Amino acid sequence: MKDVKIQKPDRFLSLDVFRGLTICLMILVNSPGTGAEIYPYLAHAQWFGFTLADLVFPSFLFAMGNAMSFSMGRLRSAPSNEFWKKVLKRTTLIFLLGFLMYWFPFFQQGAEGWELKPFSETRIMGVLQRIALCYFIAAVLFYYLSEKKVLIISAIILLGYWAILYAFGVPGQELAMATNAGTLLDFHVLGDGHIYKGDAIPFDPEGILSTLPAVINVVGGFLAGTFIQRKGKSFEGIAKLMIAGGLLTVLALWWDLIFPIGKKLWTSPFSLYTIGIDLLVMGALIYFIEMKKQRFGIRFFTIFGKNPLVIYLFSELFYISLRTIQVGNGKDAFEWVSEVIFQSIFPGSFGAFITGIVFMLVCWALGWWMDKNRIYIRL
Repeated sequence: MKDVKIQKPDRFLSLDVFRGLTICLMILVNSPGTGAEIYPYLAHAQWFGFTLADLVFPSFLFAMGNAMSFSMGRLRSAPSNEFWKKVLKRTTLIFLLGFLMYWFPFFQQGAEGWELKPFSETRIMGVLQRIALCYFIAAVLFYYLSEKKVLIISAIILLGYWAILYAFGVPGQELAMATNAGTLLDFHVLGDGHIYKGDAIPFDPEGILSTLPAVINVVGGFLAGTFIQRKGKSFEGIAKLMIAGGLLTVLALWWDLIFPIGKKLWTSPFSLYTIGIDLLVMGALIYFIEMKKQRFGIRFFTIFGKNPLVIYLFSELFYISLRTIQVGNGKDAFEWVSEVIFQSIFPGSFGAFITGIVFMLVCWALGWWMDKNRIYIRL
């Protein structure tokens, strides 16, 4: 099901740092402390708009595209049956792990004792599921098509998604949470029981339709990765990355005037905006890490970057477990630690932030132990 092997040194340490940074922020955003409001930039925008939290998931997809650009050479030279076997196996495994993560802990307390959590109430789509589907689509595109053709298809997807939302959403409410085409499709295909219930209304931010523009973040990361490999550690390469990032950011902000940037709907300008920011960040990391040889804090992030999916999966299961354990006074274990310990030391938003930091460091400790024992698990 998974391979455990010794990892070879990365050609670009900055890419590993970028992956690690996204996982670090993803855990922090997903597990803030309770008992006080969290800082606004660590919370997702309610609908349209943009915060630091909104950048995290698309950046992980971008990082996945980077990694794919290094491995696709071997896949492209492989026979089609070998390609399909590898891609389908990885897609199925990641998707299944995501589904099982939402089903976890599998049992619940019922009127007559412990009973199996009903499949009919388990969310089907989600973060790992979107990662799996985006990986699959991007891998197929780059296996069969040239980079130029993939770019053309990407433009068609972004424009087509925009058109689909207006063509099939409820007239006059095409971009509303309950009435957009993506929500209508999810309810029709998945049903109410399998849709995320943690928002204002049943709505899945990792729904079926919005997976299409999310694929473009993987494409952006892949193309950036191939460009970095061609240009190497040069001022020319960094300058072009930064220029491309700036242009995409400006284009997205212009598009935002008529098609708003929004993570939950994963609008087309949101995809371009996050790719643009990621290119700017990537250029800066390559400059400081690869060219200036800055090493301060590097190991901390590479710990996350060497086992990203495993550490993310652990963080989610650990968080769910803590929220399941009741410790009295109507609080679960996570709430008790956050509100009784950290809120008493650091009242308010800072205490909630510190709770998230400590939780993230516990997850980092797992990564440190795996790295110390040279265990690298590739899902």
